[in-house]
Amino acid sequence: MNGLEAFDTRLNALIGNLSPDARKEMARTIAKRLRAGQQQNIKRQQAPDGTAFKPRKAPARKKKGRIKREMFARLRTAKYMKAKGTADDAVVEFAGNVQRMARVHHYGLRDRPARGGKEVVYEARPLLGLTEEDLQVVENIFLLGL
Repeated sequence: MNGLEAFDTRLNALIGNLSPDARKEMARTIAKRLRAGQQQNIKRQQAPDGTAFKPRKAPARKKKGRIKREMFARLRTAKYMKAKGTADDAVVEFAGNVQRMARVHHYGLRDRPARGGKEVVYEARPLLGLTEEDLQVVENIFLLGL
């Protein structure tokens, strides 16, 4: 039995006692807190397990100097990273056109950075994931109603 199944069995009785409106509000709170944690991980340039993102490849261009912008700076904004809660689930996801780009980087897939450009294989940089701290936050929200 993995950690999520044990976590799920402990909280099923508590969830069943709530009204659908209360479950929806609690799911929305959980999703917002989880999104905040995911945003912090992206800001720190680290995967949910705490390992650092693989660095960017050196650009094949003539211009010298370092790249001053951090990776995924706009991707972590609330405009692109959505937190949704219903009576049945809490979801943190990427919305719209950035969803494809986030999937490519999360799993380390191939993509063309520009139309008609060369295909590039990206390093896997997990953007979303649950940690023990995230599970503890969810449990605290259920038990304490934070």
